[in-house]
Amino acid sequence: MAADLSQIVKAYDVRGVVPDQWDETLAELFGAAFVQVTGADAIVTGHDMRPSSPGLSRAFARGAAARGVDVTEIGLCSTDQLYYASGSLGLPGAMFTASHNPARYNGIKMCRAGAAPVGQDTGLTEIRELAERWSESGAPAPAATPGTVTRRETLEDYAAHLRSLVDLTSIRPLKVVVDAGNGMGGHTVPTVLAGLPLTVVPMYFELDGSFPNHEANPLDPANIVDLQKRVREEGADLGLAFDGDADRCFVVDEHGDPVSPSAITALVAARELARNGGKGVVIHNLITSWTVPEVVKENGGTPVRTRVGHSFIKAEMANSGAIFGGEHSAHYYFKDFWNADTGMLAALHVLAALGGQEGPLSGLVAQYDRYTGSGEINSTVADQADRIAAIRAAYGSREDVTLDDLDGLTVSTSDWWFNVRPSNTEPLLRLNAEARDAATMATVRDEVLAIIRD
Repeated sequence: MAADLSQIVKAYDVRGVVPDQWDETLAELFGAAFVQVTGADAIVTGHDMRPSSPGLSRAFARGAAARGVDVTEIGLCSTDQLYYASGSLGLPGAMFTASHNPARYNGIKMCRAGAAPVGQDTGLTEIRELAERWSESGAPAPAATPGTVTRRETLEDYAAHLRSLVDLTSIRPLKVVVDAGNGMGGHTVPTVLAGLPLTVVPMYFELDGSFPNHEANPLDPANIVDLQKRVREEGADLGLAFDGDADRCFVVDEHGDPVSPSAITALVAARELARNGGKGVVIHNLITSWTVPEVVKENGGTPVRTRVGHSFIKAEMANSGAIFGGEHSAHYYFKDFWNADTGMLAALHVLAALGGQEGPLSGLVAQYDRYTGSGEINSTVADQADRIAAIRAAYGSREDVTLDDLDGLTVSTSDWWFNVRPSNTEPLLRLNAEARDAATMATVRDEVLAIIRD
C-alpha cells in the first residue's frame, strides 16, 4: 500500500476501492492508529454485508488488540446500530461500510465514545498520518499483554431502544413496502418492526454486497423506481427505502411519490418538539427547505442553521443541546440517540404520525412541503472559485438580495433562494434552489445554471 493515504481518508471517513487502494494490512494499521489517537482501552466494531467487510473488520480488531485494547465485535449491523453500541457501551467505535458506494468500495466510519464523530478536525487526520508512517516503517511494537476480542449481539437491544423513543402502540394498521436495496436494512428492519400493527412487504432484504437489483442509494431517483411501482401495486400506505448501511431512510407516499427529506425533517421536528414540551433547538443545514425553520418556530422551537455535513450537524447538536437535526440528504440526528444519525428512528416517527391519524401520507406531509425545490444539481466546472465569483457579481448589486457565505454562496430574496457549494473532492459545483412557486424556481435555477456552465 502507498504511504500517501489522502485519496482514501476523506473529510468524515475512510473510503476506497479494495484491494486496489486499501486492504487488510492497512486496516490493521488503522486499528492501531485509532486506539492511539482516541486513547481507548476498549472499542467496539461492526460491519456491513460487503464481501470484504468481515476481513477488514477483523484486521482492524487485530491492530487494536495488539496495542493492548479489548475489542467488542457486534458483527453484521447497520451504521446506526454501531452508533447505538458506541453510545450504550460508552466505547469508541468503527463501522466498516462504504454506504451507497459500488461493491468494490469499502470504508470505515469512526466515532469516539458516545458516538461522537471522528472527522478531519477531530482525529481523522492524525489517524491517517500514523497509518502512513507505519505503512513505511512498520507497525509499532505490540503491547506486552494483548487485548481480548469478544463477540456481542446488540440487534435486539438496538431495536428496543428505538422503540422506546417513539410510541407506536396505538397506531392503526398500516401496509408498508420496505426496499432494503440488499443492504443492512434487510438485517435490522424485521427486528425493529416486529410485533407492530404493520403489514411489511419486503423488497431486496437478502444481504448482498454486490447490489444485484439496484444501487443502494435512494437519493438517486432511478433507485426508488421499483419501490414506487410496488407501493402502487400493493395499495400500500407508504414505502421506505434504506441506503446500503441503513443510516438514511427515504419515504414515498401512497401514490409512490417521493416525500422531500425536508418535509420529513419538519414532521419529525414537530414531533420531537411536542415530546419536549414545545421547546428546544432544531438543527437544519442550509439546503433544507424554508419550511423547516418555519415549522420549528410554529411549534415553539428554535431553528439553527448549519453547513452541510454530518460533522457540522453533530458539533452544533452538542454545542446547542439540540433535540433534533436534519439534512436534506435524509440524515436525521437525535439527542436521544447520542446526537447521531438514524434513518430507522425517523422512519418510526413517520409510521407513528401516519398511524396516529386517518388521512393518507400525502395529506399529512402537505403541511410540511410548502415550496418548490430544484433538488441538488451538479455541474462540472474548470474553476469553482471563478464561477462562484461570477454568480456573486451577477446578484450582489441587487437591492432585494442577501448574500451569505456560511457554506459556498447562498443568495436569498423574499420569494426564492439558492445555494452554490463546491465539492471537496471533485471539480463540481452543487446547486440547490427553492421558490414559492414552480415557475419562479425554474427561472432562478436556469439563470444560475447558465452562469455556472458559461
